[in-house]
Amino acid sequence: MSEASSQWITDEVLSRLKDAPNERVRSISEALVRHLHAFIREIEPTMSEWEAAIGFLTTVGQMCTPERQEFILLSDTLGASMLVDALNYQSAGSETESTVLGPFYVSDTPVFENGVAIDAGMPGVTLYVDGKIVDEFGNPLVGVTIDTRQSDSDGFYDVQRSESLRYLRGRFTSDSNGRFSFWSILPSSYPIPDDGPVGAMLKAQGRHPYRPAHVHFRFFGDEVTPLVTHIFVAGDQYLESDAVFGVKDSLVERFDLHDPAEAPADHPVTSQFAQLKRTFVLKRADR
Repeated sequence: MSEASSQWITDEVLSRLKDAPNERVRSISEALVRHLHAFIREIEPTMSEWEAAIGFLTTVGQMCTPERQEFILLSDTLGASMLVDALNYQSAGSETESTVLGPFYVSDTPVFENGVAIDAGMPGVTLYVDGKIVDEFGNPLVGVTIDTRQSDSDGFYDVQRSESLRYLRGRFTSDSNGRFSFWSILPSSYPIPDDGPVGAMLKAQGRHPYRPAHVHFRFFGDEVTPLVTHIFVAGDQYLESDAVFGVKDSLVERFDLHDPAEAPADHPVTSQFAQLKRTFVLKRADR
């Protein structure tokens, strides 16, 4: 096919988009066609390669369940999720930075009072999370909902082990001082699910599937602009090669070990425990 005839195909598709009633839909569709056609021209796929590409995307969709979102994994591992994040959440300097949501978020997260344990007796090093939420001027933010989740010490999330049991995840509310707290265990680095098409893609690209250890946080409420972020464990071997490109230097913290005598009186422990103490700075909601 000549260059002129191949360009005719692109031009013809674009011409049929001009009457789209929604301007945003039209501009997005036009950009999609232009870039998709340019991609095809660059790589010049064979018919069998194009069929394999369609089969790959079909399999990605077939792997999606309420507990596992393979398309989020694909977006994450191609850096698309972090690019969208970078374009939408540009910190003014003081606010806590955002990162990817990740594939294991579920809506049926249990609600807890501050200070309780969410580990359901899972083995691991005890972790105390002591958080505070403030605005950009340091004023405490009251009544903010905190949605948290993490992996266990073997690198699995609850939804990977059980369809119904929920642990190492919970929903809390900041108190009159903007504070929240809970007990858990130290998270572990882990591979994203790599038994599906995204895992096969990573293997073909010569990449590992691992994420550094982290705790997820999602903040939302009437008074604040929603924020999705992680706090990563300093020293983790995968901080420089996170499979989903989600690490930002400002989100790396030391999870220091403390003696049992330093534990809060209402939750005594018998061995050393790790602590994450962090102030999260959120934007107030636009009025």
